Amino acid sequence: MRNLLVLAAALALSGCGVESMGAAASAAAMKKQEIEQGKKTMEQAQKKINASMEQVQQSAQAAEKAQ
Repeated sequence: MRNLLVLAAALALSGCGVESMGAAASAAAMKKQEIEQGKKTMEQAQKKINASMEQVQQSAQAAEKAQ
């Protein structure tokens, strides 16, 4: 009877470990997705900044030619 109780406790504890690993894997997958989305957002912002800088440069060149 005592061995059965020890076995049941060991199984219950090992189940908790498996559940924790599954939760950790899910959290890691979500974090990876957040990082990838952040990279895409940063790339889009960089493209907008570059386009704005190019417009400013073109405006400055046009202003110089008009003088």
